[in-house]
Amino acid sequence: MDTEQLKQLRDEIDNIDGEILKLVNKRAEHAQQIGFLKKSNIIYRPEREAQILARVQQENPGPLDNTRIVQLFTEIMSVCRALEKPIVVACLGPQGTFSEEAATKRFGNAFTTLPCNSIDTVFHSVESGQAGYGVVPVENSTEGAVGRTLDLLLQTSLTVCGEIELPVHQSLMAKQTDLTKIEKIFSHPQSFAQCHHWLQSKLPSVSRSAYINTSSNADAARLAAQEMHAAAIAGKQAAECYGLHICAENIEDDPKNTTRFLVLGSQHVEPSGKDKTSLVMSTGNYAGAIHQLLTPLATHHVSMTRLESRPSRTSLWQYVFFVDIEGHQKDVNVSHALKAINEKATFLKILGSYPAAT
Repeated sequence: MDTEQLKQLRDEIDNIDGEILKLVNKRAEHAQQIGFLKKSNIIYRPEREAQILARVQQENPGPLDNTRIVQLFTEIMSVCRALEKPIVVACLGPQGTFSEEAATKRFGNAFTTLPCNSIDTVFHSVESGQAGYGVVPVENSTEGAVGRTLDLLLQTSLTVCGEIELPVHQSLMAKQTDLTKIEKIFSHPQSFAQCHHWLQSKLPSVSRSAYINTSSNADAARLAAQEMHAAAIAGKQAAECYGLHICAENIEDDPKNTTRFLVLGSQHVEPSGKDKTSLVMSTGNYAGAIHQLLTPLATHHVSMTRLESRPSRTSLWQYVFFVDIEGHQKDVNVSHALKAINEKATFLKILGSYPAAT
């Protein structure tokens, strides 16, 4: 070992760390000044943060990959944002849920979590001002749409101001690691569905009647921690929170299993350059109605990325359609398409425009 060269490299790292410290604090000072100059109380600017993350990825020379760079700059923006004003984010609780993990992916660690026992409570917490933002699951790549979220989006005055795509890896956890001693399993219904084949092949002795539904995966881990012969399906973070052993990792049937979350707030987001717009609409019940409703998207060259039907809950056999399209509602082609749809629809609600997840 060349001790002199090693010392020289370490000295250079110390000098670089000193420069990083100065620059991070200088950035924080600028963030504070921006906060003083703002005339609104809005601290979180999704479009601005999306532009920063896109730029640093484009300029990244390595050796750190873009995933690590995004994590690093998300945390830098998080602590700088907190200097302006602390942010409270409502999400499904208790501690250790995938919703909390999604919130951290978007907001970094410098925010206060408001754990909620249901999706309804997340909406109410933001609507009442208890939280500035809410994070709710809206669809899973394996199990499809989260119906309760769609129903509440139809009713709420809140705006969708962001989206998060989170790879979801499920683990089986318990107070002990002997699978033959497991008599019951706690988890959220979606997680049971995502791990159906694994459970059937690896734990055939546990009957379906011993699958106990919970409001969240983290709550499943909390309950499993109270019984020696119980297990839970949840994320690794939940095992750490409740002192459980990981019996098996990545037990989801689809290794690409991903859940999409929406960020809810009360602000309208400006264009970022790579956006998505979500809307819900309905039309009369006649032949070709939905085709006519969607025709303006093709006419104005707007790409539709999602179409989901849902009972309207106002009258029998009446449906509303949830649609995601590429682009911001202020983009010229999107604006023209939405205007044309509004002329054809019996109901149209724009849920929000926001930076597309990358």
